[in-house]
Amino acid sequence: MYMKKVLLLFVAVITGFSLLAQSQYKVDPAHTSVNFKVKHSGITFVSGKFEKFDGGIIGSMDNAEQARIFFNVDVASVNTGVKMRDDHLRSADFFEVEKFPSMSFESTSIEKVSDNKYKLNGKLQIKDVTKDVTFDVDYGGSVKGQNGSEVIGFTAKNTINRLDYNVAYDPDAAGIGKDVHIVIYLEFKKE
Repeated sequence: MYMKKVLLLFVAVITGFSLLAQSQYKVDPAHTSVNFKVKHSGITFVSGKFEKFDGGIIGSMDNAEQARIFFNVDVASVNTGVKMRDDHLRSADFFEVEKFPSMSFESTSIEKVSDNKYKLNGKLQIKDVTKDVTFDVDYGGSVKGQNGSEVIGFTAKNTINRLDYNVAYDPDAAGIGKDVHIVIYLEFKKE
C-alpha cells in the first residue's frame, strides 16, 4: 500500500514537471480577432466579431499534435456595428449573456494535414450545449516579438449550425441563416 502511494506521488510529480517544462503561449488580444458571418434574408451576409477573449496553448509547434489549446470568449462583447442588433444578440433570443456569459473551446486532438495545415478537434461550448467540432487551421509561422519572445500565428475556420447550440431565434432561417461561418486570426506569445 505504501509503495503504491509513493509510486502514484512519483507519477504525479513527474507529470507536473513535464507540464511545466512544456512551452506556454498566451493569446495576444491586440493581434487576434474572433470573426463570424451569418446569411441575412438569404441574399447577403452580416458580419461581426467578439472583442473580449483569452486563450492559450500548452505545447510546442515542434510537436504540434501534442499541444493543448483552450480559448474563452466574453459573449457580451459581440459587435456587429449596430447597437440594436448587438443588444438583441445578447438577449435570450440568441446568446442569453446574463445566464451564459462565455463560450469556450478546448482541444481534444490535433492532426497534421500538410506542412502548415492542421485539423483542430475539440469541444465547443455555447450556452448550455457542448459539441465536438473541427477547425481547419493554417499555421502562419513564428517570429521574434518586440521583447524577444516567440510569437506564433494561425488562422482557424469552421462553420457551425447555430440551432445546434440553442441559438434558436428564427428557427426556420427565413431572415437569419442557420450556418455561422467562423474565422479566427490568432497570435500567441510565448510566456
